[in-house]
Amino acid sequence: MAYNLNEVAMITGLTTRTLRNYLKADLLKGTKINGNWSFTEEELDVFLSNPAVKQAVKAKRNAVVYDFLSNPFKKENRICTIMDFPVSDAEAMEISSFFCKMINEKGKDIQFTFNKENGLARFILCGSEDQITDFMKAYYER
Repeated sequence: MAYNLNEVAMITGLTTRTLRNYLKADLLKGTKINGNWSFTEEELDVFLSNPAVKQAVKAKRNAVVYDFLSNPFKKENRICTIMDFPVSDAEAMEISSFFCKMINEKGKDIQFTFNKENGLARFILCGSEDQITDFMKAYYER
């Protein structure tokens, strides 16, 4: 499985600009194919295991939940769900790929982050009640 720059941004919560800076600093490695960046699971694993990157991703992931909780002026029903799965690295990447694909195909205003550490994969999805419910249903019906 290969990830593009937008998918890595979605997974980490970091902006594509920040990811490009990491590419320049050689902290993130990938391949440019026809002008588009592509990252393997292994390259993404190495990137996410870097202590500086880990801290930045953790801050972004926590910000998603904090922003959700601190906004009392929501104009629609919204859900923020945190899923912790004790799965292998391969299973974690498969789940991450599933949600990236769903968001790319059907997502609108969805926040998604993913982290795996010590055999535990944590996925955070925030968005409209209808979309998050549909995504969760699709995940459990696959």
